[in-house]
Amino acid sequence: MIRIVLFLTVAICAGCTARPLGDTPTRAAIAESSLPPMKGFAATRPSAPSQSNANIAADFLSLHFELESGRSLPVFTRFEAPITVRVTGKPPASLEPDLRRLLDRLRQEAGINIRQTQGDRASITIQAISRAEIRRALPQAACFVVPNVSSIEEYRRKRRSPETNWSTLRKRETMAIFLPYDSTPQEIRDCLHEELAQALGPLNDLYRLSNSVFNDDNVHTVLTGFDMLILRATYAPEIYSGMTKAEVATELPDILSRINPSGNRLPTHAIAPTPRTWIDSVQIVLGPGAGTAERRSAAQSAAATAQQLGWQDHRRAFGYYMLGRMTQPDDAELAQQYYSNALSYLRRAPDTQLHQAYIVTQTAAYAVARGAGSDALRQIEPYLDVAARSENAALLSTLMLLKAEALDQTGQTEAARTVRLDSVGWARYGFGTDWAVRAKMQEISSLNPHNKRNSQSNG
Repeated sequence: MIRIVLFLTVAICAGCTARPLGDTPTRAAIAESSLPPMKGFAATRPSAPSQSNANIAADFLSLHFELESGRSLPVFTRFEAPITVRVTGKPPASLEPDLRRLLDRLRQEAGINIRQTQGDRASITIQAISRAEIRRALPQAACFVVPNVSSIEEYRRKRRSPETNWSTLRKRETMAIFLPYDSTPQEIRDCLHEELAQALGPLNDLYRLSNSVFNDDNVHTVLTGFDMLILRATYAPEIYSGMTKAEVATELPDILSRINPSGNRLPTHAIAPTPRTWIDSVQIVLGPGAGTAERRSAAQSAAATAQQLGWQDHRRAFGYYMLGRMTQPDDAELAQQYYSNALSYLRRAPDTQLHQAYIVTQTAAYAVARGAGSDALRQIEPYLDVAARSENAALLSTLMLLKAEALDQTGQTEAARTVRLDSVGWARYGFGTDWAVRAKMQEISSLNPHNKRNSQSNG
């Protein structure tokens, strides 16, 4: 699985494997600080799925019976006994409360019989190891999940054996998730959500999903209402490990009608598959290793493919977003046109407010850099609650820091000071170390022409 760095506001993980691409599902210590204490999210507010049950059934089958590499899985698999979870290694302080919240959500929203244990054995072992250890195991991975092992040492011994091959799996009994203890609290949590969900259920990621963590665009960082519905269906009593795709497909309509009756009343939309050529272009643009010219060419290719296919959804917008990021260093005004095009598609598509919020960090930053504080405030304000609802502290703190600069530009100095101070607690969760928080604050402060003039005069 390729995990891609998408946005200025968030450091996203990357993953690949020694096996064919996509066959291993992939997705901090906090220093003592003089900064305000780290904030955390208390109440989860997931939105209900907005798709028809027929569309959700198709998504369920694609998520469970395909790997990201395109390989098909012969049978459905899940845990067939109550699930226990343990934590080993060197877990940072933030991991335990985030894990408790996630397990509670899985019990309440997905109806899964899962609990944490302090014992020596568990169905799922979450091992916190260093990023360097993860890179030695999988060179470009930030976090990943593997079947039939319980430690990184056991994985090293078995990595080329059939036991760790997802395509040979027939029932899930033992899983290991490897997370980096030396990353930001948010990235550790994001890895925890996606990798634990994939240990329990879906192994695939689908670019066509706009409201799910099971999407390599990494817009959503915690499990959504759609994801919880998929997991609830995964553990429905009508299906079990070893069933074929056709057998599961026969049961899904009744399952979804029972657990999501509102989905029966929604219209069914044609599914627009994502061609491998588009995926390959995206991975060149946002993955490691390519030069600037190659990335720009791949961005143009992805945008052209989306146009040729007539997409009207978030994938069409994504092409414009990538062009904007590639163009921004050389032509900021042209980049803004690409961002505007992306937003025009997103605003017509359902479940894309979070996508819009990411792009607004770019357009609002441009407004601040031009001294257009009122324009920046108009853009930012609708998306603060979007970022908070999505539990994305990095995005929320970035928007707040931009808002603080915009407030300064409009003469609201005291309000700016309050917002800036409030943003720091979220930045500590989203960006981690003191130096990273201060660097983010300085990066956004330097956009403001007033601050640049003051710096030059003081120099």
